[in-house]
Amino acid sequence: MILKPAFKYITLLAIPLAAVTTFSSTAAAFEPEGKVECIAPSDPGGGWDFTCRSVGNVMQELDIVPANVQTINMAGAGGGVAFAHTVSKRAGDDHLLVAASTATTTRLAQGQFPGLTADQVNWIGALGADYGIIAVAADSEIDDLNELMDSLKEDPRSVKFAGGSAKGGWDHLKVLIAAQAADVENLPRIAYLSYNNGGEALTQVIGGHVDAFTGDITEAQGFMESGDLRVLAVLSEERLPGDLSDIPTAREQGIDALGPNWRGFYMPADVSEEAKTYWTDAMDTIYESEEWQSVMTQNGLMPFHMTAGEFEEFVLNQINDIEQLSKDIGLIQ
Repeated sequence: MILKPAFKYITLLAIPLAAVTTFSSTAAAFEPEGKVECIAPSDPGGGWDFTCRSVGNVMQELDIVPANVQTINMAGAGGGVAFAHTVSKRAGDDHLLVAASTATTTRLAQGQFPGLTADQVNWIGALGADYGIIAVAADSEIDDLNELMDSLKEDPRSVKFAGGSAKGGWDHLKVLIAAQAADVENLPRIAYLSYNNGGEALTQVIGGHVDAFTGDITEAQGFMESGDLRVLAVLSEERLPGDLSDIPTAREQGIDALGPNWRGFYMPADVSEEAKTYWTDAMDTIYESEEWQSVMTQNGLMPFHMTAGEFEEFVLNQINDIEQLSKDIGLIQ
């Protein structure tokens, strides 16, 4: 049986573009003063780091923040260190944003943040979807996705994968989703090596220490442009636009596997309603701006936008879906 990822709640929403030069929130009772921090739950170079730095730059351009947005890298436990820090030490801090993604909901779904749940933070918005890829070094003997899957069918341990999420995390899940769609058996035996971020995982693959990379397109573009990385498949419904259109999808190779990874933010609990409204309004303004649409185009992000209660409902539903998916492929009981 081919497992199709249970992402029935994901809708790619196309929002009309508008040039935005200044920001005005309906929450006039709150405006940030001084330093705004953005925690990237990884070392520099990964997708969360990209989210903090790129969104921070656009916030400055649109006058959403009074000064620079300081990115703080806080790696560990697949985002768990940052989540625990936010819950236990930053409650009420209305000048803190934390980068999140499908990797975050995956870890929550699998109970990998002990004692912590999604309702202990405020989910304020998503600003695009980053699709998963499976890639190899440019000089790899593996020619395409089916050849890689054939090797796994013969021996699930024959190909070692590197990713920027913890074992059982979203990068790991993407390989298992594709492998099950290709009728590979003994999925738990597939070798997956966890690194602190996608950049570190890519370095291992490019250096010939690991056979294949599983991650997101935004993490890999630098190595693709340098000619060091060859992408076997993107886990999207259709080919990506622009310069990325030459990358084949898994679907067109006969493997019905999808791996969308939204990019967004949560912030601490116990902040005022005015602060929450300010930051959710900010997410809307960022997404609709030409500045952010340009960032999306340049980095392979696809349309995806939710804020406020709609986004929180989506997160909770996605956690339920991933929990069931993880059970189906034997990652959790």
